[in-house]
Amino acid sequence: MSVVLELKTSEKRVTEDELRPVIAKAGLELSEPLLENLSTLISSLDKAIASLPDDKSVWPRPNLTKYPRTDIHIPEDNELGAWATKVTVKCTSPISDLLKGRTVALKDNIALAGVRCTNGTAMVDWTPEIDATIVTRTLDAGAIIIGKAACENACLEGLSGTSVTGQVHNPYAKGYSTGGSSSGSGRLVATGSVDLAFGGDQGGSIRIPASSCGIVGLKPTWGLVPYTGILSLDATIDHAGPMARNVKDCATLLEAVAGPDGWDDRQPSIGLEGDKLKFVNPVETVLAKETSKMLEGIKIGVLAEGFEVPGQDPNVVESVQSAIDRFKSLGATVAPVSVPLHKDAPLLWTCALPLSGGRQSLLGDLDGRKQFYFTDRADLVGPKLTQRQFDTLGPGASNQYLGYLWIQEKYGAKVHGKAMNLLKAAGDVYDKALKEFDVLVMPTLPYPPPKLPEPDSDEGPLKFLARTTGLIANTCPFNNSGHPALSLPVGFVPAREDPSLKLPTAMQIVGRKFADADCLKVAAAWEKAFDWKKL
Repeated sequence: MSVVLELKTSEKRVTEDELRPVIAKAGLELSEPLLENLSTLISSLDKAIASLPDDKSVWPRPNLTKYPRTDIHIPEDNELGAWATKVTVKCTSPISDLLKGRTVALKDNIALAGVRCTNGTAMVDWTPEIDATIVTRTLDAGAIIIGKAACENACLEGLSGTSVTGQVHNPYAKGYSTGGSSSGSGRLVATGSVDLAFGGDQGGSIRIPASSCGIVGLKPTWGLVPYTGILSLDATIDHAGPMARNVKDCATLLEAVAGPDGWDDRQPSIGLEGDKLKFVNPVETVLAKETSKMLEGIKIGVLAEGFEVPGQDPNVVESVQSAIDRFKSLGATVAPVSVPLHKDAPLLWTCALPLSGGRQSLLGDLDGRKQFYFTDRADLVGPKLTQRQFDTLGPGASNQYLGYLWIQEKYGAKVHGKAMNLLKAAGDVYDKALKEFDVLVMPTLPYPPPKLPEPDSDEGPLKFLARTTGLIANTCPFNNSGHPALSLPVGFVPAREDPSLKLPTAMQIVGRKFADADCLKVAAAWEKAFDWKKL
């Protein structure tokens, strides 16, 4: 590393005595002459750090006159856990009427300046000073943001029982999960409390609550929707996307926010142009004229391995298979396809996540990325969690942190690198299958929403996490591969704990990268032809 500031031994900022414990902790031994030289060089680095201007001068701060926010409060009635914070935000001069008057909830890991952002945990007390890009774009399209939806603890749960604001109950059965981690978003959309919501998805956190609550949820192509101003889990699998009661609304919200913003390096230029999808308008796609053969010429591949998840509920299999068969009446060609590596993808996701996810999600260490950094929040978390911070974590988050510490100590970077290399191969086989088919279909989740633990239960993380074993088998592979994946409700199935209780289930539709509109088109055609609540 070259030196950019003048070196003066007499102005040394870092002494040999200050460096010695750092070097010893690293297991190194240095001669005194070498230590003297390096202390001078490190002094130059320290001087450079001290000379940095305040980065807040370049933050994308919102114009609070154009985007005023009022009535910020924590509601006494949080609708069975769904709301974290209420607020009203409107744009005084919207750019378009695309979302005019539509009410929107934000997952509580999305920055909204002046409104607390819990990320589902009490680990830090933090109020952002910026708006996420998707917030600004939503307001510019005429929408009204009316609050922050509860999310699970550190966004690391698929069961809606860990948010710092309380359990979030399924809209069809109190005491059952809405799915996570975008738990509040799922419930609020399903109950009609909001028209639209944003979720975040790193392993299925949009699609799990969408399936559990009987709504439409799209994990867009990786990089299509800017992630700027949203707390990260792992930048290689971070996605933000729309949740709505129907496909048209889902497409409309996607259209409002898609496109590069100049901050987020998750967003490649290929396939994107300006603020719109390059090749197709998603709303026009789903508004195609209804005909008896709406999907004529479309090839749908039924992913065999998606129906072979251990512990999969046969009622889910039957419901989704029946829904898939209905595509034939819409003119589509439906045929089986096998992707054997699909079964390995969840294992690879599990091994790839702890090292990078522990640093990025829990410690706020996103080094190596070109993106916006929440340096104010990073100040609230050290290079390691304190006992108090660790004690605030839910089962999934504490498991994540211990996994991070273990891999860091036992294996180093090798495990992460190995898993990532193997995941590239897994992603390639989906691309190969999608050369033959326009979309792939399978169940979103292997079983219906589980029952929540009793409130204030002190059960350990092992029992808690056992409730969702295999939950993300069909969802997490497409976080790593980056393909768009949409969850569409297709019927009700009996709850495992009470067969007399019926809960939603869903079909997942996966498309080619940046062909999100194909997923929306196929889903819209099915939705127009069939009423999932009557099947």
